[in-house]
Amino acid sequence: MSARAIKGGGGTSRSRSSGGGRAVQTRRKAKQPEGMFEGLGLEPGTARKLLRWSFLALVVVTLVATVMAFRLPQLAALAIGEGVGKLGFTLRHVETRGNHRVSTQAIYDIAFSQQSAAMPLVDLDGTRERLMRLPWIREARVSRRLPDTLVVEVIERVPVAVWQQNGRFSLVDAEGVVLEPVGTAMPQMVRLIGPDANRHYASLSALLDAAPRLRPMVTDAAWIGGRRWDLHFQGGETLSLPEGEAEARRAIERFAQLDQRDSLLGRGFARIDMRDPRRAYIRISREPGARVPEAPAAPSPGQPPADLSETI
Repeated sequence: MSARAIKGGGGTSRSRSSGGGRAVQTRRKAKQPEGMFEGLGLEPGTARKLLRWSFLALVVVTLVATVMAFRLPQLAALAIGEGVGKLGFTLRHVETRGNHRVSTQAIYDIAFSQQSAAMPLVDLDGTRERLMRLPWIREARVSRRLPDTLVVEVIERVPVAVWQQNGRFSLVDAEGVVLEPVGTAMPQMVRLIGPDANRHYASLSALLDAAPRLRPMVTDAAWIGGRRWDLHFQGGETLSLPEGEAEARRAIERFAQLDQRDSLLGRGFARIDMRDPRRAYIRISREPGARVPEAPAAPSPGQPPADLSETI
C-alpha cells in the first residue's frame, strides 16, 4: 500500500465507480430534535393552534383582571344609579309597618343612613342588617316603592319574663333575648333568676305546661347550677325539681297530684323537695313565729251500711 493511500484513509471514505463517476456521500444526516407538542404526538399544525389559543386566553385573562382591579363595572353602575337618581328617583320618604315598641325615629335614622340617596343604590340588605341589631326587632323586610319611598316592615319580639341577674332586671323574650331594662314598675311576669336562666325559658315553659294548674301560682324560677329549676310560689313555698327534662316533668306532675289531693300549697311549708323519685321531702320554716302546718284530716269513714249493723 502506498503512502498516499494511507494518508487519505481519514474520516470520509470514497468509492470510485468503474466508469470514473463522482464520489457518493455515505454519512447519515443528523435527525432534527422534536418540539414539546410533537413529542406528545401532536401534529405541527395542531401544536401551533394550541399555542395561539393559549396566548389569546392569557391576553383575555389579563384584560379582565385589569378591569376588575380598577373597579370599572362598579364605577359604571354607580354612575348609572346616580343618573337615575337625578331624574327624580331619590329616597325622600320611609314608610314603617308593624313597629310598636321600636320608635319610628330609630327606623328613620337607619333607613336614611345611605351612602347614596339614589333609589337604585339604596342598600336594602345593609339596611335590614342594621335594623336587626335593634333588640326589639325579630324580623325585618325592606323594599323600594318607586319613585322615592322605602318600605320597612318589622316583626317585634314579645316579652314573656323578667330576668334577674346581678341585681338588674330586664325584659326577655321566649328565646332569652334581652329587650330592655325594667323600670320601677315590675310587670306581672314570671321572674327568671340566675346566670343564663333567660336562655332556658323554653324548657321552663314546657315544664309548666305539664302542670297548668300551678302556672298562675309560680312567681319566680331559679336556674340552679345550670342544671335544674327551683320554683317559688305565691305562698312562699319552694319546689325543688330534679335534673333532666323528663325527670323534672314527672316530678312536677306528681307534685300537682299531691297538691290537688292534700293541698300542700298555702299551708306554710318552706320547701317541698321532689328530687327523689321515690318520695317527697317537706321542710318546715324555722323562722320565728312560723307555725307547724296542720296535717290533713283523715277521711271520715262515714256511717256503716244498714245491712252491716243488722248482721252484727
